[in-house]
Amino acid sequence: MTDQEILSHIDHTLLKASASWEDLITLCNEAVQYKTASVCIPPSYVKPVHETYGNTLTLCTVIGFPLGYSVSSVKAAETEQALADGATEIDMVINIGDVKNRRFDRVLDEITALKNTLGDRILKVIVETCYLTVEEKIRLCGLVSTAQADYIKTSTGFGTAGAALEDIHLFKKHIGPQVKIKAAGGIRTREDLEAFLNAGCHRIGTSSAVALLTGGPGKAH
Repeated sequence: MTDQEILSHIDHTLLKASASWEDLITLCNEAVQYKTASVCIPPSYVKPVHETYGNTLTLCTVIGFPLGYSVSSVKAAETEQALADGATEIDMVINIGDVKNRRFDRVLDEITALKNTLGDRILKVIVETCYLTVEEKIRLCGLVSTAQADYIKTSTGFGTAGAALEDIHLFKKHIGPQVKIKAAGGIRTREDLEAFLNAGCHRIGTSSAVALLTGGPGKAH
């Protein structure tokens, strides 16, 4: 697998609370230069980045991030604002409390509502695997598939653990044929990148892949 093949699957990510405009410019310039799949950035930066880069970048942002327990109406409003500002991909965090309370109807309704808002634009559903049982992971594969979301995503990168290959294998067994997989959190070596792509991931969220593969000035944020 070539460096460019790997980079074409990378959501080049910067979501730290302390991220500055200069940090975002570095991230976006790297994404343009190395042709990453997207940049994944905080919602407050979507509009100025879109105004600066136009359609030269695919803009992804996060909704209900990182804990997921915003009420659904707030997540819907965040999504509408992000689209108006220029985002074309949304990574939403489910309400893990609803999962623990076995209110799977609420989880399904929320994912469905956001996908309906997005239409043919991409919705990635972050399930935060580090907090879930195997049974819950399997149930969420079904909900993401029923809601016709585009991706199931392992992690925010802000939880107690990140992506694990065993979860990718589990997802592949239980998601619908239209659902792809995004891994994120703790993927920091070339061996990790190749392993997750070979396991069946279509996207990887990471801040370090560009620097790792190109030797450029970027660094993990």
